[in-house]
Amino acid sequence: MVHDLTGATWRKSTRSGNSECVEVADNLPGVVGVRDSKDAPGPVLTFAPTAWRRFVADTKLR
Repeated sequence: MVHDLTGATWRKSTRSGNSECVEVADNLPGVVGVRDSKDAPGPVLTFAPTAWRRFVADTKLR
């Protein structure tokens, strides 16, 4: 499925400082986008908001 990411506001973790890492756009209804900050115009992975929240919660446990 292709999602319209027009209007996405990309952000990265404040812990990353000035380093390059992944960026997340979670301001769009029904989709969360994830991209590599080194290749901003490149491919974007998209997740349902519930799946993204589950992923983040699971990674915090590790």
